[in-house]
Amino acid sequence: MRAEYREEPCRSALNKVSGMSFKWSLNPYTGCAHRCTFCFVRAFEKRADRPFDDRYGASIRVKTNLVEVLRRELSRPRWAHEQVVIGTATDPYQPAEGRYRLTRRSIEALTEARNPLSIITRGPLIVRDVDVLVEAARRAPVAVTFSIPTLDPEIVRRTEPGTAPPRQRLRALTALVDAGIEATVGMAPILPGLSDRPELLADVVKAARDAGATAVWTNVLYLRPGTREHFLANLARDWPELMPRYERLYDGRAYLPKSTIEPVRREVADLRQRLEIADRRRVRILPLPPPADPEQLELTLPDRQPAEPTRAARAG
Repeated sequence: MRAEYREEPCRSALNKVSGMSFKWSLNPYTGCAHRCTFCFVRAFEKRADRPFDDRYGASIRVKTNLVEVLRRELSRPRWAHEQVVIGTATDPYQPAEGRYRLTRRSIEALTEARNPLSIITRGPLIVRDVDVLVEAARRAPVAVTFSIPTLDPEIVRRTEPGTAPPRQRLRALTALVDAGIEATVGMAPILPGLSDRPELLADVVKAARDAGATAVWTNVLYLRPGTREHFLANLARDWPELMPRYERLYDGRAYLPKSTIEPVRREVADLRQRLEIADRRRVRILPLPPPADPEQLELTLPDRQPAEPTRAARAG
C-alpha cells in the first residue's frame, strides 16, 4: 500500500508522557507506513476517531515545522533537559524520513541543547545518521533500541508488512555499536503461540549477541480496543487455529496476567545470561567538556601585566 504524505505544521513538538520510565516523547510523523498488525498506536487512533484498521498507515502527517518548534521548546528557561524518546507513537525512520529528514534534524537540535535522547525504531535507515548520533553522544547520553520480536520470516511478513527484515535491523545495530553508540534489542511484542516458542526466542537473543547488542529486553503483546480488533481479525485470517487461545487469554482484558508473561521474561533472562549479553563496545565516545560560562571565565582568568614592549616598539 502506497502512503499519502500530508505536510502540516504542528503547534508543539515535545509530548508529556505519563506512566512510563521517561517523561517526554517526540514523534516527527503521525501515522506509520510499517502498518504492524499489533501496533499499540491503533488504540489511540480509535480513541481519536481516526482509522485504526487496514487504512492506518495510508496517510502520514509530516510535521513540517517540527524542528523549529522543538528548538523553541528546548530553549525555554523552565526546560530541565530531561530525556526525550523519539519514536514512541510512530517509527522515526519509516520511509518518509528518507525524504523529510525530520528525525535527523531533531537529533541535531537536541545535540545543540546537550539533551539526552533515546530512539525506538525498526528502520535500518538510521545508519545514515551515525554521524549526528555520535556527535549527540559527545554532549549527552544517547541510546537506540531496535524492535526485533522475532526472526521468523513468516511471522514478520504477516504481522509487520511494511518493515525491513530483522537481519537488516541487526546490521544497522552493528554499525551503531561499532561507532560507539549504545544499541539494544527490544523483543516486543512477543505473540503468544507464535513468537514465544523457546527456539524462536533463542534465535533472537543469539542474533542480538552476534550483532553486538549492548542489552536485550522483552515484553508480551497487549491488546487495547483498536489494536485488539485489527490484530484479531488478521490472526483469524492467518492463524485461525490460535483464535480460541487468544479469546481465552485476552477475555475482557488488554494486559495478560504475570503468570503468563513471567515465563517468557524468565526464558529471555536465562538466554541473556547464558549467552552473556553485555556492553562490549570497543569504541567509547568521550564526552566534550561543557561550554564555558563567559562571565565565570572572565572571573577565573589570571591577572596579567601588560607585556614589555619589544625593542622594535621602543625604537619606534
